[in-house]
Amino acid sequence: MNISSLSERHNYQDTSTEQYLYDHLLECVKSQSPQQVLDRFRYLFIQARNYDNPQILEVLAKIIRNKNASTTFPAILNRCCHILLNRWQLHPKTQGYVVEFVELFDLLPSGMGRGYGQSYSSRMNQLVREFLQTDYYKQLKRLATIVSESHNKKTNPGKKEEVVGNLITRYPYLYDHCLLGADSSTEQQETVYKVKTELEKQFESKLSKFVTYQIRVAQAGRAKMEELNNDRLIKPVTNPTLLSDRDLGKSLKHYVGKVENGYSYQELSRSFLTHTNDTRNYQLFKDDLYEYIVQSVDGKYGKNSFNKRLYDKLQELYPKYHNSKPDEFLKMRTYSQLFNYLIVDSPQNPSHLVFMDMISNMGTTKTIGLLLKLVLLCSKVKPYLEKRFSILFNHYESFTRQGAGWLVRSLEKVNVAFSVNFGNLDMSFLRRIYAKI
Repeated sequence: MNISSLSERHNYQDTSTEQYLYDHLLECVKSQSPQQVLDRFRYLFIQARNYDNPQILEVLAKIIRNKNASTTFPAILNRCCHILLNRWQLHPKTQGYVVEFVELFDLLPSGMGRGYGQSYSSRMNQLVREFLQTDYYKQLKRLATIVSESHNKKTNPGKKEEVVGNLITRYPYLYDHCLLGADSSTEQQETVYKVKTELEKQFESKLSKFVTYQIRVAQAGRAKMEELNNDRLIKPVTNPTLLSDRDLGKSLKHYVGKVENGYSYQELSRSFLTHTNDTRNYQLFKDDLYEYIVQSVDGKYGKNSFNKRLYDKLQELYPKYHNSKPDEFLKMRTYSQLFNYLIVDSPQNPSHLVFMDMISNMGTTKTIGLLLKLVLLCSKVKPYLEKRFSILFNHYESFTRQGAGWLVRSLEKVNVAFSVNFGNLDMSFLRRIYAKI
């Protein structure tokens, strides 16, 4: 079957062609079983034959024969995928079909010809193969990983061969940047938000229970707790992170307790905001910001080179505003530029030498603490910080946990820091405990 002859039987207007396809898939996912829908998708896009609706075939033929199809088709196919997945992934009974759906792409036939005059099946095969090289497909694979672990509850973080990409389910704060794109539909955004919110709540709850249990262990004594555990009077609680119990405890104390001159990060941020509220000009604001940051840098490391490099970087930022009173937008841009410098600039320039240098000299706990200190000045830049870590996650996605252990520890500690400082769970008891330590 030739693409041109098939597509020219009906003259659908360009503005309605894609919507006709979307509406058809939406009707299918509403009225048919998941297995029937999987079969339909396989006939349409994987095998590209044996579909029972000639009009839909004609619509698809028009789409794929377009001279710009290589550019437009990936977004169209991505939208088709999410019309189905958005309905399945939120319901426990159908979540398993999300994984099965993504696995359909593994069935794509190989060895089909190329060229504009090729058959319908060959052209579809070629375009779907191009789709597999896009960020859309990467996002689908990540979604399948998240849903698979959530559905099966079979995580095994101790496996040495586990790759960083498979840990995506642990870091909901990356979802906006790892599962969504600029052209993601409203429905897709809402679905990701629901999954993200639910996983954040689960982690906060598990963290709270673990901390409560550890406090009871400390108060009653480990031997007594083991006796109670054996008698089934108290159920032991598992550490919800990939950090050791000791490392998690130190991190929690650092992110909610007293860290500098008897003050917590939250208290320091409030003091800074009060002090700089009426700063006369941007130059003075940057000088104060510099002092605020370097107070969290180890003395020897800072004096060697870090402090000077940081000061020079700050001086480069927006010099034309030096004599102007800084508004909230200018401050946000400043914090954002600092994240570029301290963590990573962009996917196109993923160098992160400064971040690695900080971790090597200060450790992950203090390094993440310094970044938290900046976010506490303006919660609106939190998504920008999350974006920086999503760039690192994407860059090291295929590495093993051991091969990028520093990144995994960083991601875990960001999760902890965010949960206790920005989460919805009442962590005031934790702050009271660490205030006394």
